[in-house]
Amino acid sequence: MFARVLGAFLVIIDVTAVARASDMRTVLSDFEASPLWSWVAGAFILALGLVIVAAHQYWKGAAAIIVSLLGWLITLRGLLLFAFPKAFASVANSMIGAQGWWMALCVAFALMGLYLTYVGWVPVPLRPEPQVVSASPDLPRAA
Repeated sequence: MFARVLGAFLVIIDVTAVARASDMRTVLSDFEASPLWSWVAGAFILALGLVIVAAHQYWKGAAAIIVSLLGWLITLRGLLLFAFPKAFASVANSMIGAQGWWMALCVAFALMGLYLTYVGWVPVPLRPEPQVVSASPDLPRAA
């Protein structure tokens, strides 16, 4: 379930960020204008990360590892935004200044999102249960 949600989220957010790259500096300055934004966004991001960390304790398989790591990264991001908004904004400003790097990072996360979406929505084929073969034939019995 987490792969479905996180995958679609990553694709939508990162593709939109790349498409609106010219607006990102304005978005960030508007975000920094009010301390309320970092408080509310940080709290929600922290809560989302903690839900993923608490509910997704799987570390077997590529998709499960990616989801678990994303849960921890989201938790860390929410905590940093909530507790240290100025430092978070400083890092965000320097990332926006290095547009090639953050756009490449967005593309990488969008591809990761496509992978998670695919893995989350493609049905897993059921394995047939092994049939028990007995030495004696299964004949009807008289009462």
